[in-house]
Amino acid sequence: MRKPTIQDVARKAGVGVGTVSRVLNNHPAVKAATREGVMAAIAALEYTPNPHARRVAGGRSYTVSVMLPVLSTEFYTRLLSGLEAAFQEARYDVAIFPLLDRSRLERYLGSHTLAYQADGLVMATHDLTRLLRDRRTLTPQPTVLVDAHSPDVDCAFMDNVTGGRLAGEHAVKAPGAVYAMWVETELDQLFPARVFEDRRSGFLSALDRAGRPLATEVTSAFDTLAARNAAAAVLDRAQAEASGAPCTVFAAADLLASALLDEAHARGLRPGVDLRVIGFDDQPWAAARGLTTLHQPVEGMGHEAATLLLSRLNGYRGAPRARRFEPHLVVRDTA
Repeated sequence: MRKPTIQDVARKAGVGVGTVSRVLNNHPAVKAATREGVMAAIAALEYTPNPHARRVAGGRSYTVSVMLPVLSTEFYTRLLSGLEAAFQEARYDVAIFPLLDRSRLERYLGSHTLAYQADGLVMATHDLTRLLRDRRTLTPQPTVLVDAHSPDVDCAFMDNVTGGRLAGEHAVKAPGAVYAMWVETELDQLFPARVFEDRRSGFLSALDRAGRPLATEVTSAFDTLAARNAAAAVLDRAQAEASGAPCTVFAAADLLASALLDEAHARGLRPGVDLRVIGFDDQPWAAARGLTTLHQPVEGMGHEAATLLLSRLNGYRGAPRARRFEPHLVVRDTA
């Protein structure tokens, strides 16, 4: 059997070939009813567009570049899931460019790298436009930030100050000393980001309003061994300073909270009874461990960033837009 063509889809849907093309390219000018009819015809015929013909006809690569610090964390896996869901729906391929180190950063700041040959660019977590002359990217293609905020480009970002404040307000509800664990990674030193600085700011403001001091704070690199060592340091201090009431520890990322729970169990301490633990992220495993944490709509943030970029690719020429996402507290057994 011959494969169905775009002409077959047009005849079945009762529209012109140009309308089918606009539907395939997610053009905003197509009426909803017409789009539904074309999509029904595509499904009925099991039509698959020819990507090469699409690229030649449209003068585009139908590829989007995504620059992000690393690939190996749960956060970025979830963020990519949200980005890719929206881009795949619009039939765009995603090319991933991890920054990882200074040499890669310097290479990507050049104007002739493969990352800039896509139709659009997503920069995750770090506003690299700050490192460029006149705060502009080296590509004429649209650029969107995700998990970072800038007034100069479209962005979808998390309100980490609010998240830290919510953690602090929950921490001061119970008696006992309050401790905190923060993240300081080489990546954060290399590519300035405000994620953990903002969480700390919000947390400390809540403690200050409640008149509660922060007993001790430790900083950890973002890996499991460093997190376990930091957890041991916090619990050493907490057990040495024990004053009767269980302490509360705010771990500014669930990876740190997980290490803290492991260290507590190794010492025979019962989270939620002998100490309270609050995390930040609400990773997929957090519910199974009973972790009280700040839930982030990470996939939704990624999807919104992709939607912003797609609107630019479809002709939007307005002022930069900012989409703010807010974490919310999920109370479980550990606090």
